[in-house]
Amino acid sequence: MAVLTRTRTGRAEGRRARRGTRDEAPPEAPAGVISLRGVTKSFGAHTVLEDVSFDVPRGEISAIMGPSGTGKSVLLKNIIGLLRPERGEIFVDGEQIVGMREKDLMRVRRKMGVLFQDGALFGSLDLFDNIAFPLREHTHKTEREIREITLAKASLVGLLDHLKKFPGEVSGGMKKRAGLARALSMDPEIVLFDEPDSGLDPVRVSYLDELVKKTQEETGATFFIITHNIPSALRTADHIGVLFRSGLVRFAPKAEMVTSDDPVIRQFLAGRAFGPIGMDELATEETDVEKELVARAQARSAAGEDHVPV
Repeated sequence: MAVLTRTRTGRAEGRRARRGTRDEAPPEAPAGVISLRGVTKSFGAHTVLEDVSFDVPRGEISAIMGPSGTGKSVLLKNIIGLLRPERGEIFVDGEQIVGMREKDLMRVRRKMGVLFQDGALFGSLDLFDNIAFPLREHTHKTEREIREITLAKASLVGLLDHLKKFPGEVSGGMKKRAGLARALSMDPEIVLFDEPDSGLDPVRVSYLDELVKKTQEETGATFFIITHNIPSALRTADHIGVLFRSGLVRFAPKAEMVTSDDPVIRQFLAGRAFGPIGMDELATEETDVEKELVARAQARSAAGEDHVPV
């Protein structure tokens, strides 16, 4: 499958190409299971994402990295539909979701499972009921069917012996595994990860990386990971993208990224102190209004009104 490669120097050409003329052929259909075309998102006067375009290949693991404050989590929230870009298009499985009616957006979201940084587990439910939650809320399956599916997902992530424990009684790694099992409970075509290794020590990060690779191979789903952990991304991802100063430097197969001559990519992947990435990069700031909108959307998701399996 062809993968779109974008560079910051190609932005002007991309904008001219999108404007086009009446004699030009219509644009090609999105090449990826997730496709972004010229996505721009701002909070007040601060532009977090500018003219971001790439295609996520189906059935593989892709990772988006970048220095802190480059808009990685904001990018994920736009793909889910918790935020809406000012400009650009976002396609999920061929459907353009920007401006989509809520009913249709809910239908598209049922193709996704999401693992947020903290696992997003309900503290009042044990791990079994946390994993089973989407099945009880959004399907008409019997309790016997729900139990079978929940046990299967728990087995997949190695949690069968811990299902009666509550989130407050288990380690951060177990919470991540339970969150992954819940994200997989509805057999989504796409699984989105927001900093899955956040708060984990190096040993548990390595274990989680192996679990992610094993789970993707067994399910065949598309995994899209937001991370700042370079070794983790290099271990797990088939394709890697790097964000810097609100733009996408490049998104390409891993082999091409690790041999890239781009100074931003070389500095970031090597973790060097000297280069175009400095200590004074702007942090990604969400306004109070944006934070409130995201919080409300996530609350609706948890209540089953606006479903994203998390």
